[in-house]
Amino acid sequence: MDVKLIVCLTGMPGAGKTTIAEGLKPKGFEKITMGDAVRAEATRRKIDPTGANLGKLMLELREKNGPGAVAELIKDDIQNSKSDVVLVDGVRSLAEVNVLKKIGTVKILAIHASGDTRYKFLTERGRTDAPSDREDFTKRDSREIGVGMSESIALADETISNNNMTIEELVNTAYNVIKGWMN
Repeated sequence: MDVKLIVCLTGMPGAGKTTIAEGLKPKGFEKITMGDAVRAEATRRKIDPTGANLGKLMLELREKNGPGAVAELIKDDIQNSKSDVVLVDGVRSLAEVNVLKKIGTVKILAIHASGDTRYKFLTERGRTDAPSDREDFTKRDSREIGVGMSESIALADETISNNNMTIEELVNTAYNVIKGWMN
């Protein structure tokens, strides 16, 4: 079996991780979303997928199964992927990165955006876990930092600033970074 390139997309909620992952699918990259694994677990448990409930479930999974628990949920999907490059959308901690290093070559791409930019993106995208107000947004940021998000961002192999980019510029910038890793 060939070793896959696993690109861990990390960054605070609303920074542009999913936009990059979706934009790169036409290039033949597969996207696997950490949050979808948590949402699927919520569905299995018949938990309403609100932001607060998903956050509690994420913390519970980590408490019960260790800090790499959510990455463990997606390992089979990565290994079964037909793509040589798998984008993992929403890596939150180095423990998750370490789980993924056991199954492929891992690179971390951090996406940064200001709080104002991220709040705008999150409220406009219309998911069930969108913040209801600035206070909710701040609580979510604190929860993400609490599970190690700042470490994965700080130790990224490359960082993209998404404050004044078009979607096309963001996706092309990410593609060029990943292309460099493929060589």
